[in-house]
Amino acid sequence: MNESSNLYFRLELIWWLATVVVVALVLLPIYTALQELFPFYVVNIVFVVTFITLTRYLFLLKYTFLQGQRYLNLTLVFLSIPAVFLLVQEINLFQTYLDENGFLSIVGSLPREQQLSMMQYIRTEMLLFGVGSVIASIVFSLRLVLYLWKGK
Repeated sequence: MNESSNLYFRLELIWWLATVVVVALVLLPIYTALQELFPFYVVNIVFVVTFITLTRYLFLLKYTFLQGQRYLNLTLVFLSIPAVFLLVQEINLFQTYLDENGFLSIVGSLPREQQLSMMQYIRTEMLLFGVGSVIASIVFSLRLVLYLWKGK
């Protein structure tokens, strides 16, 4: 392994560790308040990881392992199409769950004075990272198409 690929590997590892820390910080208030009652932990983790990772790749593409990997980049362009649909479907499932069951099905075990703030936090962060991950997926695939078009 040469010097630059070793540096890219260490940089990627640092970014993944930072992503894990952000995921933990985002989910910590929900976990401490609700423990296992929150049914969207996995979806929430996917939203946060997708948003952070694709946004990072969007701006720092030439400093990642994707640099010079034409077939991998082309594969990611085509994989981003179903990924966008899956992310939108998960946002829709979250919203449908809230419409059908209400927020009290999630935060009903909390004391009354904490319910409103936890409802707002959950809804805000789920929609922020959900919509952000959809937008990042779309823009990232367009960025990869541009990267492939330029032939770098």
